Amino acid sequence: MKRFAALLDALVYTRSRNAKLKLLADYLRDIPDPDRGWALAALTDGLDFPAVKSSTIRNLMTVRVDPVLWSLSRDYVGDTAETASLLWPGPDIAEDPPTVSEAVDTLSRMTRANVMTELPRLLDRLDADQRYALLKLATGAMRIGISARLAKTAFAQAFDVAVEDVEEHWHGQQPPYAALFDWAARGAAPPSCEDLPLFRPFMLAHPLEAAELDLSDYAAEWKWDGIRVQVVRVNGETRVYSRSGDDISGSFPEIAEALDVDAVLDGELLVRGAHQGREEGGAASFNALQQRLGRKTVSKTMLAEYPAFVRLYDVLILEREDLRPLPWSERRARLEALIPRLDPDHFDLSMVIPAATFAELATIREKAREDAIEGVMLKRRDSAYVAGRKTGLWYKWKRDPLLIDCVLMYAQRGSGKRSSFYSDFTFGCWDGDPDDPANGGAQLLPVGKAYFGFTDEELKWLDRHVRGHTVNRFGPVRETDKSLVLEVAFDSVHHSKRHKSGLAMRFPRIHRIRADKPAHEADRIETLRALVRD
Repeated sequence: MKRFAALLDALVYTRSRNAKLKLLADYLRDIPDPDRGWALAALTDGLDFPAVKSSTIRNLMTVRVDPVLWSLSRDYVGDTAETASLLWPGPDIAEDPPTVSEAVDTLSRMTRANVMTELPRLLDRLDADQRYALLKLATGAMRIGISARLAKTAFAQAFDVAVEDVEEHWHGQQPPYAALFDWAARGAAPPSCEDLPLFRPFMLAHPLEAAELDLSDYAAEWKWDGIRVQVVRVNGETRVYSRSGDDISGSFPEIAEALDVDAVLDGELLVRGAHQGREEGGAASFNALQQRLGRKTVSKTMLAEYPAFVRLYDVLILEREDLRPLPWSERRARLEALIPRLDPDHFDLSMVIPAATFAELATIREKAREDAIEGVMLKRRDSAYVAGRKTGLWYKWKRDPLLIDCVLMYAQRGSGKRSSFYSDFTFGCWDGDPDDPANGGAQLLPVGKAYFGFTDEELKWLDRHVRGHTVNRFGPVRETDKSLVLEVAFDSVHHSKRHKSGLAMRFPRIHRIRADKPAHEADRIETLRALVRD
């Protein structure tokens, strides 16, 4: 546990990606099994301990230390695990710290009935740094700048294997990844996955910059506004995977049941839009799809009101034949030939955009906001299906964002590196006209929340503004005077029953700080409501 704690501490204070890779690669190379496997799982969200949640730690701390001291300290530090590790009345030097494997085993055996006695015993064996590492491991809230992709890259670097091979063999393996380490570190045969409905890494696209492309080399498709999924069927078993490789078959059982051909298909999960007045069989907005996301069980009513389907982009494997090495044009032909064999209620084909020149495509793209479309995809016709982002092969050309001027209303501290800054901002638009002296009812209604889009310097400026303009406090939330205008960018806006304004933004982010603009000149709710295209 001491080496794992030291690794976390080093990763927190390391900004360079290459330095993070070296730290993690050295750890994976030097630490024996199974500790390194459990550590790798912890860093990539591969562990879950149902009995240990943030609320468990809060309840435990209010028993062990003064509740007021805990509350004030947590509010100041901004991170539950860090605050608890520092305040815990344990030893300064850990004389009997557990290994990572021992800690994982102990956490796994904890239940809601015994966690309040077993977790303290474990914490009492650790010093402050190790307590922090344990609590981060237990709650799955690392937030230290390590993505699953970076961890896999470090694994590849540690054992001098291709990251594409790591991606291919990773899925289907369970912590502590014994077979994976046997293959990479000891030269054993790679784990076999041919007979299992496992996730394969997606091919991803780079954002398209200003330079134009020769459309004779590229095919253009719509970038649909749903969620990217992979539908996999092998030996009569079907799984639906999200972009991150999570199994979401339970949320979309009709998709899993509909595929009766052994294949690995890449596409966009959407819901039909007929119930919203769109053309029969068309795609509804992302807001409609959100009604289905994250549900462990789906009612018959939900299945009927928001019927899901997959708009297919690509075919990776078909009836045991791996098509990924083939150029896009050949895979496209195979996909078009496959479509008639698939259930038309649950699968259709993402059509190629008929544009002869880049200028013509740009004109078509400008009209994309009227449909459930995010923008345009450009794919080299000779490109193989390669995991990850490879320069020059696929590009995404997203539509320009919508912009609206809002007033800052509330702010809250962030987590991790931002725990000392007010970095989560809630903003609103005017319900009514604040310039009308006869209208005494004009008020600001919250329309969104954003915590990115600004630079580090702008974050410091916003933090100072919040501290200097606070008029009220609600626990960790500060209410500010209604004086600062923020230009907010977003992709779309939809009706929502969950928000007082009746509206919900998709992907809001801070575009500009408009300190020059008076608050009464910010936009009205009507302006935002007019952009709804549900």
